[in-house]
Amino acid sequence: MEKQAYLDMVSKHTEKILETERYIWAHPESGFKEWNTSAYMAKIFEDAGYTLNYAGDIPGFYTDIDTGKPGPKILILGELDALVAGTHKQAWNGCAHACGHNAQCAGLVGIALALKEPGALDGLCGSIRLMAVPAEELIEIGYRDSLRRQGIIHYLGGKVEFMYRGYMDGCDIAFMFHTGIRNDGIVFACGKGANGCMAKDVVYKGKASHAGGSPQKGINALYAATLGLQAINCLRETFTDDDHIRVHPIMEANGSAVNIIPAKATVSTFVRGATMDSIIAANKKVNRALAAGALAMGAEVEISDRPGYAPLINAPALQEVAKECMIAVAGQDKVQFTDSWGSGSTDMGDLSAVMPAMHPHVAGAAGTSHGDDYEIADPYMACVMSAQAQLLMAVELLKDNGARAKHVIDTFQPVYPSKEAYFEAVNQLMTDRGLVTYTENGAEVNF
Repeated sequence: MEKQAYLDMVSKHTEKILETERYIWAHPESGFKEWNTSAYMAKIFEDAGYTLNYAGDIPGFYTDIDTGKPGPKILILGELDALVAGTHKQAWNGCAHACGHNAQCAGLVGIALALKEPGALDGLCGSIRLMAVPAEELIEIGYRDSLRRQGIIHYLGGKVEFMYRGYMDGCDIAFMFHTGIRNDGIVFACGKGANGCMAKDVVYKGKASHAGGSPQKGINALYAATLGLQAINCLRETFTDDDHIRVHPIMEANGSAVNIIPAKATVSTFVRGATMDSIIAANKKVNRALAAGALAMGAEVEISDRPGYAPLINAPALQEVAKECMIAVAGQDKVQFTDSWGSGSTDMGDLSAVMPAMHPHVAGAAGTSHGDDYEIADPYMACVMSAQAQLLMAVELLKDNGARAKHVIDTFQPVYPSKEAYFEAVNQLMTDRGLVTYTENGAEVNF
């Protein structure tokens, strides 16, 4: 079947695709709370005749489309969650889709509806798994950690949790297209990869006293935290450029009243880097800096480290397939592949650590990513053209007895040999401990 026939299968459902984008835009929900979004998506899938496998105690689902011939399984994903962004111009319940996941969901709907068209699976082998996943944005760490402590989830990211639950077992290749902002006429773009990250919560503990009458009797936790942050800033020139280290803390609850020496100060941050080794090394430096702030004031400091996301490595052989398909949709001059490295993070990185994966961008958004002015300016491009390119990729991978898919799989070099090895590695990053212990002879540190 000619490529144009598959493009037409998607464009036939343009109205429903764009309707989906607008509805989800107007009803944003943050991670592991996307019950309405998940239900809205599920109804479209079920109305189209799909049987869904639900996550159950968290939002999200997946469905399999079997061609009837043995072959590889292709996983295509869409993200359900929005950001907590109460100042966004169109925020709803304190949230907004300031990263374009609403357009991803609409694209996933377009793929699903197109695959129900007559002849869509002709000549293909293997199967396609379509998956709506929660909680890509690594936010509300305290809430997510409470879910973890309750045993509802085991990991903070939706894709990581789905992988842990076995929802990706049997999948050989994974990809999804993220909505992006372009002002240069490029429609589809892809780089080499992007940073991974560790999520970090920090609590400084001091001693309250009267700030005016007896400050000498207190231990100022806020000052200790401020010194810790300044020490982190002084470390920045020690980070190697090629490691792409990013540390960007925020201070949260700090003090209860202006006339009381603050007994508690809290800090949250990510430690990002291009490899897990570089993240671990940078995190040790950050811990040393945090401990220094506590030692200077005689305060205590406790950290909670949680594995965030593994670095994303876009599979080169999969990029070759994607480029051909993108050009078929948008034209040669509208597609850009580079060796650039992204300093943000995504849990697609965790998938790329164990299977060939790819996370390119499709234009159509405007404003500032994660900003108050973010919007979908060209929904046809962001949703319909995205669905068309992804459908073409699935077809290209599974036609000719899956020859292209097998090439992608055979040339892939995983960071971890299995998901079990991956989880064993990241579990070592999960820790709760104090960095400073005071003794009669001074202090002991535990970086």
